[in-house]
Amino acid sequence: MSSKLLTISQASKMIGVSIQTLRRWDDSGKLPSIRKKKTGNRYYTSNDIEDYIKSFKSAKNWVLSDVGHEPHLDFYCPNISVFQARSIRLMTELNEVKRLGETFSLIAGIVGEIGNNSFDHNIGNWSDIPGIFFSYNLKKGIIVLADRGQGILATLKKAKPELISHQDALHVAFTEVISGRAPENRGNGLKFVRDVVSNNDIYLFFQTGNAQLEIKKNTAELKVKKSDINLHGCLVLINI
Repeated sequence: MSSKLLTISQASKMIGVSIQTLRRWDDSGKLPSIRKKKTGNRYYTSNDIEDYIKSFKSAKNWVLSDVGHEPHLDFYCPNISVFQARSIRLMTELNEVKRLGETFSLIAGIVGEIGNNSFDHNIGNWSDIPGIFFSYNLKKGIIVLADRGQGILATLKKAKPELISHQDALHVAFTEVISGRAPENRGNGLKFVRDVVSNNDIYLFFQTGNAQLEIKKNTAELKVKKSDINLHGCLVLINI
């Protein structure tokens, strides 16, 4: 089947990242484009873009669904032991990606932090389906995690009852160190995630409820946006 060519503007809208980010990914080899000889314009095949976002779409549909169901076994970690075993396999495979250099361990670290948060802070509070969606394609440079847990707002309200919106809770989770026992200290590890992403050539999309943010290298100011959609738990995309 033939694949339609997309402009860089069309590709950026499909993936949900800026044109500048796509240019950077192209230059670094993360998501190569097709260059027109005469103009130098960048194009992408629709198949490449659809393959790139397939697992993210699956995870997004899972956390948007009003009726919970177990994801495909290839992507489902029903308990923390399964997740940690797959995380070890991920680290081994990351170590084999030469362009990552020493950052492979940091990438594995932020994946572990996000996944462990889902389990540690949803014990006894899963809305319906326990466990997480965990998928990755290192050839495409994409890692996806999601859970149908209570979300960051419900967790942090135990320590900061004044929080009233998902936007406020997400901002706090990535910027403030919160004292207290688990699960009240959810988010403390997300400062580590922010630091790693901001200091390396990594892209992070994070959504909880109807609040979302994007972090990339050299992100100084954290901007949390309100989304038109409200999902169960958390949804994370990491591009490396």
